[in-house]
Amino acid sequence: MGIGIIVLLILVLLLNLKQLKKVKPVVLLALIAVGFIAGIALSQNNSPVEALNQTKTQLISVLRSLTEKNAKQECKNESLKAKLSSQAQKLGITLEDTDSKQTASANEDLAQLSYQGQQVITVNNNKPGFSTADLSTAKGPWQHYGNLDHLNRATQADALLNQSLMPKTKRERLTVNPTGWHNKRISSGWLYNRSHLIGYQLTGQNNNWKNLITATRSLNDPGMVKYEDQVADYLKASPKHYVRYSVRPVFYQNELLARGVQMRAQSVGDNSVSYNIYIFNIQPGVTLNYNDGTSRLN
Repeated sequence: MGIGIIVLLILVLLLNLKQLKKVKPVVLLALIAVGFIAGIALSQNNSPVEALNQTKTQLISVLRSLTEKNAKQECKNESLKAKLSSQAQKLGITLEDTDSKQTASANEDLAQLSYQGQQVITVNNNKPGFSTADLSTAKGPWQHYGNLDHLNRATQADALLNQSLMPKTKRERLTVNPTGWHNKRISSGWLYNRSHLIGYQLTGQNNNWKNLITATRSLNDPGMVKYEDQVADYLKASPKHYVRYSVRPVFYQNELLARGVQMRAQSVGDNSVSYNIYIFNIQPGVTLNYNDGTSRLN
């Protein structure tokens, strides 16, 4: 056995040291096995030269076999990665080796994305992308709601939020029916909610056509509410706190039911609140018809 170890050390010295750094554990195990084989060869009265030649031959055979297998596997991996990357680019998805989560780039059309089992994804590496001018508090808190488009769909809601905009009265019943409103009961309750782009708790806007869309229960709560609560908690902490806020429903072409909602928020002066996310308008167990908002149970 001692002779085998000595032969193994000789083999290691014969290897290119740079290549040794790249050797995988399975290859090292193969080297150890070859070393013991060499020890056995020496113990059978073979000369050191014969044993070394025999060991080198076996080592070359093992390494060649492993190299061919690795090369084939890497080729398959690269081919698969290329296909996935190509498909991802068409869908506007960024594939990152270090993160299995689905993400989206800043400039893509979010409506092209398809739901892959993760309802909330980050956009632009979770950076809101507001300019210095966007974050200015010189004019105090404000809110703005984009006009309805030609299909009467809500377009976008923006605000510089502050504690002073938050409502002091209880919300009244909603009566507006946004585009795509075909509600029905499912096992978990109502399928759809009348969803505020900027939540009532932040500005007190309620039956405002420009601030409402048809959203599944899962998109509205816990989806949007989770992120709205982050903003609300920050605003409640101090009357000096401001948050730049923007919410955009994402429709595909002339569909009446939004594919999802993009939410961006940035606290002014710090990063206590900072996100850029997209929430898919889906409901588990239900297939939605985004053209008109009708649906069927799976």
